[in-house]
Amino acid sequence: MKKKKFWTLGVMLILVLSTILAACGGSDTKDTGSKDTSSGGDKASGGPKTLVYGRGTDSTALDPATVTEGEAFKVTINIYETLINFGEKDVTLQPGLAKSWEPSADGLTYTMQLEEGVKFHDGTNFNAEAVVKNFERWKAGADKFPYYSSQFTVGGKQVIESITADGDYKVIFKLSQPQATFLKNLAMSPFAIASPAAFEKDDDSLKDHPVGTGPFKFVEWKRNDSITIEKNPDYRIADLPKLDKVIFRSIPENSTRFNELTNGDVDIVDGLSPSDKASIESNTDLQLIERPSMNVGYLGLTVTRPPFDNVKVRQAVNYAIDKQTLVDAFFEGLGETAKNPMPPLVAGYNDDIKGYEYDPEKAKALLAEAGYDGKEIELWAMPVPRPYMPDGQKIAEAIQKNLADVGMKSKIVSFEWATYLEKAEKGDADAFLLGWTGDNGDADNFLYTLLDGDNIGSNNYTFYDNKDLHKILVAAQTEMDEDKRNALYKQAQEIISKDAPWVPIAHSTPILAANTKVTNYIAHPTGSDRLEAVDMK
Repeated sequence: MKKKKFWTLGVMLILVLSTILAACGGSDTKDTGSKDTSSGGDKASGGPKTLVYGRGTDSTALDPATVTEGEAFKVTINIYETLINFGEKDVTLQPGLAKSWEPSADGLTYTMQLEEGVKFHDGTNFNAEAVVKNFERWKAGADKFPYYSSQFTVGGKQVIESITADGDYKVIFKLSQPQATFLKNLAMSPFAIASPAAFEKDDDSLKDHPVGTGPFKFVEWKRNDSITIEKNPDYRIADLPKLDKVIFRSIPENSTRFNELTNGDVDIVDGLSPSDKASIESNTDLQLIERPSMNVGYLGLTVTRPPFDNVKVRQAVNYAIDKQTLVDAFFEGLGETAKNPMPPLVAGYNDDIKGYEYDPEKAKALLAEAGYDGKEIELWAMPVPRPYMPDGQKIAEAIQKNLADVGMKSKIVSFEWATYLEKAEKGDADAFLLGWTGDNGDADNFLYTLLDGDNIGSNNYTFYDNKDLHKILVAAQTEMDEDKRNALYKQAQEIISKDAPWVPIAHSTPILAANTKVTNYIAHPTGSDRLEAVDMK
C-alpha cells in the first residue's frame, strides 16, 4: 500500500511540474505580458496603452495657478481644464468647461454658460460655485499666484471686480475696466479649474496632488524621476482619452533622452538638439514633430544690479553678442535671430526696429563712455534644455567669449532648475539666460507680462520699470480696437529696444520626436500639448 501511495504521489508531482513548465513556456521564453511601466503597453493582448514621455527636467509643482514654467503646464493641461480652450493647432478660442460666453456692449460684463454633469476627479461636482471659488482663491492670494497677478491686476487694481454664480451653470464676470485679452487669458493653463474640496481642505495640496476635471487623473509623482497620470473613466467627452496611462519621465541629458527613444524605452521626447533632426528623419521607426514657433530666448540684464543699472552697459552687451553665429551654431536651421522681445507672428510686432547688430568696437566705446570698471559679472546658464534654447550651457560659453572680446569678464554659474528660477525672480542674477513661450498669442503676454514694472517679483526677472512704457501697455490692455492696440505695442517695442533690459537672442522652432506607433500627436504653439486624442498603434 505504501509503495502504491508513493508511486501515485510521484506521478502527480510529475504532472504538476509539467503543467508549470508548459505555462511558463520554458526557460528560454520571455514574458511578453503587459507592464504598466513598459513603453506602449501590450497591444497584442489588448492591454493598457501607456505613453512614456521623455523630457529634460521635472515639474516644479502641479498646481498650475502657482507656477510660471512650462514643465508644470505640460502635465497639468492634461489633468485640469479651463473655461475656454485654445484651438487644436492655434490660439483661436473654443469652448471648454464653458460651452458659451457673451460679452456686454461696454466690455465690462461676461456671462458664461457652463457644461453640466461634469465631476472633479475626487467625485465632487463641477458647477458655477466651483468656478467662483477658484477665482476667489486667486483674487485673495495674488502674491501667491503670479499669473493671476500679471494677467488680472493692473497698477495694483483687480481687473475682475466680481464673479458670481447665477444658478448652477451660469457665471457672470464683472470687470473694473475693459480688457482686450480677457477671454484669451481665461484659456491659459494657470486658470484651470481645480476642485474646491481639495484646496479648501489644504490650499497647498494641489502642488503635489492635483485634482481637476480633465481627461487624465493624477496617480504618482517620483521627484526628479517621473509623474504618472491615468485615464479618467468619467471624462465628459465620450471615447476620450484614447490612452490608458501617460508617464512623464525626467531625462536631463539630450543625448540620453534621444537614445532612450531609439531604444524603445520611451515613446516621445522633447527638448532635442536641432542637430538630432537629421537622425530622426533618417530613422524609419521615428517621426519628426515640429512645434510652431511662438517664443523668444534671451539674455536678461538685471537693471538694479551694477553694471547693468547703466543703460550704456546694457546697450554695449547687445552690440557685443554675435546672435547670428549663436543661431547658426546652436539652432541649426531651426531658429531665427531676435531683435524684439516677441516673435514676428504675434500681432503688433515692430519690424521697423533695427535692433543691435554685432559690433564689438561700438560695444567697447559704450563701455568706456559708461565708465565700466571691468569687474567680473556672473553669467547664469540654464541647467536644462528649453524650447527656446536647446543648450543653455554652450550658448553661455559662446556669450562669455563675446563679452571677453569687449573687455567684460564673466563667470558662468548655474543651479538646479527650480532654484535657478526662484533666484532669478528675486533679482539675484547679474545676467541670466531665459526665455518665454507665449501663453495666449497676444503681445500683452510678452511685453506686459515680462517687462512691465507691475510684474517685478513674478515674470519680470530683470526688474526693469519704465513708467512711460507702463502707460502704453496699460492703454493697450483696455483698447478694444486691434489696429490701435498694435500701434501701441509697436511704440512699446521702441522704448524697450532703447532701454535694452534684454539681449533678445532667438525665436526657435522646437522639435520633438516620437516612434511611429504614436498617432495624432499635435504640438501646440503654447508648448502645452493636450494628449486626450493621442493614440498608439
